[in-house]
Amino acid sequence: MSAQFDQVSVGDELPTTDITVTRADLIRYAGASGDFNVIHWNERVATSVGLPGVIAHGMYTMALGGRYVSEWVGDAGAVLEYGVRFTNPVPVPDDETGATLTFGGKVTKTDQEARTATVTLTALSGEQKVLGKAIAVVRLP
Repeated sequence: MSAQFDQVSVGDELPTTDITVTRADLIRYAGASGDFNVIHWNERVATSVGLPGVIAHGMYTMALGGRYVSEWVGDAGAVLEYGVRFTNPVPVPDDETGATLTFGGKVTKTDQEARTATVTLTALSGEQKVLGKAIAVVRLP
């Protein structure tokens, strides 16, 4: 799904992608990141602090959005800027199904001289927005 600059216009929609997050993914991410916060693996503690249950790491959710954009552009090194605000947690049930994150995006700006595109992402868990102001700037071939 590699995008080319001469084929990208403001208003273009990126194809939506569903990504499943399971408790096993949270364990792997905790090991890789060193973030072993108990709310990411212990249901009792997570609910005792007012969460709906065990939640995905915010940075893991952000990383999945970054992967979505880098797969669209075709090169992780082409992502020049990327930032988000965390708006809602992603509850991850303790079952085989896990949680589904749905990513989408729209080209909101292009720069002919720099051959860049600005993409505004959407990230939903169910009907709930989980990332706000999710914006990436990518260089396109």
